[in-house]
Amino acid sequence: MGTASTNSPKPAMRDSLIAAAFQLFLERGYEQTTVDDIVTLAGVGRRSFFRYFPSKEDVVFPDHEQCLADMTRFLAASADSDDPIVRVCDAARLVMRMYAENPTFSVQRYRLTREVTGLRTYELSVVWRYEKTLGDYLRTRWADRRDGTLRANVVAAAVVAAHNHALRHWLRSGGEGDPLAEVDQALEFVRTTWSPDAVAVAPAEETEDVVVVITKRSTPMWRVVREVESSLGEN
Repeated sequence: MGTASTNSPKPAMRDSLIAAAFQLFLERGYEQTTVDDIVTLAGVGRRSFFRYFPSKEDVVFPDHEQCLADMTRFLAASADSDDPIVRVCDAARLVMRMYAENPTFSVQRYRLTREVTGLRTYELSVVWRYEKTLGDYLRTRWADRRDGTLRANVVAAAVVAAHNHALRHWLRSGGEGDPLAEVDQALEFVRTTWSPDAVAVAPAEETEDVVVVITKRSTPMWRVVREVESSLGEN
């Protein structure tokens, strides 16, 4: 990292490249826009573009690397006393807040990824990295459980699915409403389904005894009844 004065222009240049790229994507289409077109509109050189974005796809998803890093740090800072499921749900909220910070950009990106197959594939790879980050944390927390790996994989997938359900609903609405409230509701479903304190246990008094009696077909019914009563201690 350089000095503050050296770093200060960088976010502005990065934002200019993102703005130029999306302007062209909306005007011309994603496939018809080249990196040269983007840097020309932004007024910078190709080297500046690739300093921030390894590829044209990366300019469509400029915030996920930072969000993944934030999520990793958040999970690493967990205490042993933290409920692992609550923690991964809170980690998923970091992603929703990222989308909610810029609704217009988020909706534009959503519509763009629906139109371009290559971007949908790229987006799926990003989603998988979020899921893996959550799963890695849960596998560590549940390492002493026989079903730890299975539980971690299933819960991580459930958290991602719940988050994406709320996210897509919000994006399809054009960014209307409160996405954080929507994701809270979806993640609460995951928490109540998988947290230990949400598991219902039948009361002991509701458990019924089962008695199996093996006898000949020709045995009189009164004798069968006596054997059942004897097994139940009702004599």
